[in-house]
Amino acid sequence: MKRHVPRLGLILALFAVPSTFAQSFVMPAAQEDLIGALVSVAASREETLLDIARRYDVGQDEILLANPSVDRWLPADGAEVTLPTAYILPRAERIGLVLNVPEMRLYYYPPTTAARAGVVHTYPVSIGRMDWSTPLGKTEIVEKTKNPTWRPPESIKLEHASDGEILPGVIPPGPENPLGKFALRLGLPGYLIHGTNKPYGVGMRVTHGCVRMYPEDIESLYPMVSVGTRVAIVDQPVKLGWLGELLYVEIHPPLEEQTPEQGLKASVLDLLRAESEKRPFVLDDAALDAAVRLQNGMPMPIGRADTANPRPKSPGLP
Repeated sequence: MKRHVPRLGLILALFAVPSTFAQSFVMPAAQEDLIGALVSVAASREETLLDIARRYDVGQDEILLANPSVDRWLPADGAEVTLPTAYILPRAERIGLVLNVPEMRLYYYPPTTAARAGVVHTYPVSIGRMDWSTPLGKTEIVEKTKNPTWRPPESIKLEHASDGEILPGVIPPGPENPLGKFALRLGLPGYLIHGTNKPYGVGMRVTHGCVRMYPEDIESLYPMVSVGTRVAIVDQPVKLGWLGELLYVEIHPPLEEQTPEQGLKASVLDLLRAESEKRPFVLDDAALDAAVRLQNGMPMPIGRADTANPRPKSPGLP
């Protein structure tokens, strides 16, 4: 890995803007990892940032990270709002469902056939709070339920009781059911991917470990997946990916309980060392420092393929 080149621009100018914001994309070419586009829209005084986030299928924390200077509740009329709708695909097998927990985003890779090109669907989700963490690992969908009934476990009933709220033993389908209209049960006992009756919490750490989706998103995903669909739950606050000759990084704030002991910058450098052994590149130090400082969840270019020295080698980083 070489270093010290003129700073690369931070605009993702090479993405094609999707025709809709359904968050479904054609799979990138082989050896490439980026999908989507960064787009700006104008706010109006009649809506909050959270209204805009839901309209464009973005999570609450995602839109706040992308727009730190825009008031969450009262954005100025006409204020420019960045939609963080460009993504580096997680480093995981592109089969079934992949949930990147710190990103609070779910990716679905449907089976491909000779008649159907590969696509990827992506959705914002809520995950478990620090004291109710969403577990990592590999599992599968073991059950699908439309209009589910919720039977709160004793641990959740006790938590609510401590706040003076008594939960019934059974909550039937309907507007008061926190599971919404659709639920996908995981092979991890007690954990679901489900809808919600509180959609404005999507994209935050607010659940008891389950994965919560916007009602319209789970309604879209539910008929596409089947029992037996593979699910991988990963922890990747830092993602690296290629688009043509450019290397990008996408950094999300790590989960509080998973913050790297050696510091985020050192963790990023470890990933860059490993990447340079597969494909050498010239690193833009200033762009890397900006990405680590911002941690805004959006892909930023930090390097360019080293075409003069294309053979993998040890990077020699400090």
